[in-house]
Amino acid sequence: MALRNIRIDEDPVLRKKARTVEKFDPALHRLLEDMADTMYDAPGIGLAAPQVGVLKRAIVFDTGDGLMEMINPEITDSEGEQIEIEGCLSVPGIYGKVSRPASIKVNYQDRKGIRHTMDANELQAVVICHETDHLFGKLFTDIATEYITAEELEESGNMHEETL
Repeated sequence: MALRNIRIDEDPVLRKKARTVEKFDPALHRLLEDMADTMYDAPGIGLAAPQVGVLKRAIVFDTGDGLMEMINPEITDSEGEQIEIEGCLSVPGIYGKVSRPASIKVNYQDRKGIRHTMDANELQAVVICHETDHLFGKLFTDIATEYITAEELEESGNMHEETL
């Protein structure tokens, strides 16, 4: 597959709302494969289509249990709260504390258009919320309550959050 350029903070495409995917065709499959390759190469644990300049409602992520693809994800329920340190491939070198639900329920379609529902907790919930925000033109920097330096991040031992 191919690596795509990751759009950075000031790129206007990151502030636009992504469109619903209606065609589950080979072009979508190539996009998902390119997104996964780009995410792993970055390296990262999540990537949304707008981050590679494509305004489609598609995300990929891997929180350690293998690659997940979600088309047209919709968070339908959430519970609790967790405050985690986040970073973003589109906002390199910036990290911040963000409040997210502790658990979520998400409806989505797979690459064939088949509908699924998934319950996600902890890191997986953070990543899905973070990537879904991208589909609405929102960055974690819009909702971070406190910023931290790279040195503070390293000292905290939360290095995986830098790659959302």
